[in-house]
Amino acid sequence: MPGHSSEVAAAWAHDSLPQAVKILIAGGFGSGKTTLVGAISEILPFHTEENLTLSGVGVDDTAGVEQKSTTTVAMDFGKLTLNDRLAVFLFGTPGQDRFWFMWDELAAGALCAVVLADTRRLAACFPSVDYFEQRGIPFLVAVNCFEGSRRYPTETVRTALALDERIPVVLCDVRQPDSVKYVLTTAVEHVLAVASA
Repeated sequence: MPGHSSEVAAAWAHDSLPQAVKILIAGGFGSGKTTLVGAISEILPFHTEENLTLSGVGVDDTAGVEQKSTTTVAMDFGKLTLNDRLAVFLFGTPGQDRFWFMWDELAAGALCAVVLADTRRLAACFPSVDYFEQRGIPFLVAVNCFEGSRRYPTETVRTALALDERIPVVLCDVRQPDSVKYVLTTAVEHVLAVASA
């Protein structure tokens, strides 16, 4: 983990690389997207959180996240500056099926994506994985290690999601800025590896 940020920032400081990049944060309902953006953003994050209402009963699957009281209805937005020439803009996607019509707009111009997975509800991240695979957008899977949830080796998660061995799978705690930095740095390194292959 140490050194990753400086290596990527140094590589991106090259004149031919962009000065600002966009990374999508995707995953199922309640996987921690809003928390991830809030943990790392150097600006006050923009959230479109709304309270869950009775109209969502039977529509939104809250199994495993019964304590959740709000949901993202458009996007989350945050910013992280890696050095004086490179800024990363984070766009968190809404997790419920009924808001997926916005994904194409959010994905436009994205360098890569992070798919957050919750092992208590692993199937909830399949649509995100499918979306990025179908569009050829490089991505990694970050397993959000919720308190009290069973921990699985990354290879077990990879097998369960039927991921290609080249797609990184990492463990993280989206509440911890250092953990989020590691996820984002790994995502960028994955893009660089794909580009140079």
